[in-house]
Amino acid sequence: MSLLCVVSPAKALDFGPLALDASPTMPRLLDEAGALGKVARQCSRSDFKSLMDLSEDLADLTYERFQAFDPEHPERSSKPAIYAFNGDTYRGFDVATLKRPAVEEAQKRLRILSGLYGVLKPLDLIQAYRLEMGTRLPNPKGRDLYAFWKEEVTALLNADIEDAGATALVNCASVEYFKAVDTKKLSVPVITPVFKEERAGAARVVSFYAKRARGMMARFIVENDVRDADGLKAFDMAGYRFRAPLSDAHNPVFTRLQDEE
Repeated sequence: MSLLCVVSPAKALDFGPLALDASPTMPRLLDEAGALGKVARQCSRSDFKSLMDLSEDLADLTYERFQAFDPEHPERSSKPAIYAFNGDTYRGFDVATLKRPAVEEAQKRLRILSGLYGVLKPLDLIQAYRLEMGTRLPNPKGRDLYAFWKEEVTALLNADIEDAGATALVNCASVEYFKAVDTKKLSVPVITPVFKEERAGAARVVSFYAKRARGMMARFIVENDVRDADGLKAFDMAGYRFRAPLSDAHNPVFTRLQDEE
């Protein structure tokens, strides 16, 4: 019995040097990623600017990255996903301070949803890219990335759920990315933790803090070998505490005073 956890990728990337004490793996939906990469390579700079509402500089960078995309993923231009993504969720996860056994556990029980790769294991090699899941990029399967990925993403998550012996899927991803999962076809229930900041007696979700807390929760699961929904209630990183009166079976709520870090 265990839990499988999913998170979103990050727009910010770190492709600096890495001394990796583990063997990298290859994305399992690489053929599909290659096909999507071919579609993206046909886009112009102005296409990327309008598709993802990017600045001129980011549109140029995105264009250049797709022109350089190599489906073979040589290690010189690739990096394991969990070390390459550098946004708030990944600062919360803080893989640099995670011991090797926990990294190995993450490889079994943590998955990253991706607009280009579909589903990634933490040590899967990726190349630098920007392709948000909500992008309306016409492709052979439909008008957007949800049409391209939903069937494959859901099937692969179900396979991973079976391999892990998971009894639930913990959703620490954003709404945009989790829409790529057909929850009606999942073999287990979904648990979506909610993180709120308390101030003046009121609790509310603050996006910046919630993103980081999702990464902390993912770390908590793999580092503490959390095996069921009840185990999530012990999460207490960065001052968060489980709040039973605000929670239900599918949405455990955690709150903290807003000035706590």
